[in-house]
Amino acid sequence: MIIDTHTHFGDPSRPNGLLYRTAMPEAYKALAMPEGVTGTVVVEARLGIDEVRWTLDLAATDPFIVGFVADIDPYSQDFARHLGRAAENSILSGIRVHTLEHGSAEMLSRFLESMEHLAARDLELDVHVGSDEFEPLFDLAQRLPDLRMVINHIGQGRPITGEAANPRWAERMRIAARFSGVYCKVSALVQMTEVQPAPADVEFYRPTLDVLWDAFGEDRLIYGSNWPQIEAVSDFATAQRIVASYFESKGGEAGEKFFWKNAKAAYGYVER
Repeated sequence: MIIDTHTHFGDPSRPNGLLYRTAMPEAYKALAMPEGVTGTVVVEARLGIDEVRWTLDLAATDPFIVGFVADIDPYSQDFARHLGRAAENSILSGIRVHTLEHGSAEMLSRFLESMEHLAARDLELDVHVGSDEFEPLFDLAQRLPDLRMVINHIGQGRPITGEAANPRWAERMRIAARFSGVYCKVSALVQMTEVQPAPADVEFYRPTLDVLWDAFGEDRLIYGSNWPQIEAVSDFATAQRIVASYFESKGGEAGEKFFWKNAKAAYGYVER
């Protein structure tokens, strides 16, 4: 069983320049299912409430979609209403933010109120920021220890060079891991290299993966592909086999935890 917790879907009739290309579930499944993937948590592509409705409608007809991380603006005065409406569908797993810089005390207050709504509904927060921007993440983790947070794309830990990991990034990840409600998604790994095409040998990534393993352990690291964006530097099967080689070598339940059990804890995805 494998749950891919980071895919982006887009209808070609609704173009989005932020996606590598528009892509629908059938194209993804043709690549992922032969590699053992059994479901996916779809992540927003920054198209707002219309995308929320579109994705939830898509999930209604496709049981391969087991969760959805939505684009619902936490600074909006309508956040609670939009979240409540989306949460009527059990597919909703949480929301994603691309910044934790709030700009003013008023906006911080509104953001924290929205985060309280998330935690009260047992939903999570995907955080798509670089490790140098983690101070507000640490503050939020202290304020709301019951809010689950998932760091996207290994906290932008680039460049992966095959040598020792960036020490500043490594230290910030170790601090983040001290908060028990913070998870790290090992997604977009191949995109963090400065080599194209990205290397296929797990040894190239081992110094970076070792930092994550030593910090978060076997219970708070989660698999995500970041499809279709990864296709700019690699292919789905190669990218998955890199992490499979690393985590399955850890023995015991490490592989199962990485590929689906930890995702269940973080996202509470629906078994369909």
